[in-house]
Amino acid sequence: MTHDHRPLDVTRREFNKGAGLGIAASASIGWMTFVQTPASAETPSESTTKIELNVNGEARELMVDPRTSLLDALREHIGLTGTKKGCDHGQCGACTVIVDGRRMNSCLSLAVMLTGSEILTIEGLGRPEDLHPMQAAFVERDGFQCGYCTPGQILSAVATLEEIAAGIPSSVATDVTALPAASAEEIRERMSGNLCRCAAYPNIIAAILDVQEKRG
Repeated sequence: MTHDHRPLDVTRREFNKGAGLGIAASASIGWMTFVQTPASAETPSESTTKIELNVNGEARELMVDPRTSLLDALREHIGLTGTKKGCDHGQCGACTVIVDGRRMNSCLSLAVMLTGSEILTIEGLGRPEDLHPMQAAFVERDGFQCGYCTPGQILSAVATLEEIAAGIPSSVATDVTALPAASAEEIRERMSGNLCRCAAYPNIIAAILDVQEKRG
């Protein structure tokens, strides 16, 4: 028995080229599979349940896993991607929406528990040609940089002013007697659950104070 020890007639460049083509082909197949089976496909199964959500004034029927968060229902099933997924642990506020008039971290809320609730996302707050006063104030005051946290910041700010107007004190109210108006310090306390990694906090607070002043 003999062994042929002749070197293969393949250069390093040819080897790398072949390997690259193989990787590209695998990635293409994976991408095609992803496109053909989107996460938002409403396909009934034993592990899904039918729910109805009222989002931005419109009834939406969905088939979801009972463990689906409101955040994933909004983004993956309805396609409202304005609500952002940040930490997914309720610590950054990027996923803030307004549910029955109260702000909520949608990543910590199960969609199945919110049947019949009124859910407001950034898409339902205003439109480019007709901005909500808080949206307009954020633009005027340059209250954002990268913009990722901005939808949650705006919705939280809207709910904050509603809480102040209703006389609801914060957990560490600096001046409850000032309600239904609040100082910058009080607003900072109320908005502390919404993080801005770009550190646009002074402009965000200025925008909220502008809206509060215009509301009287």
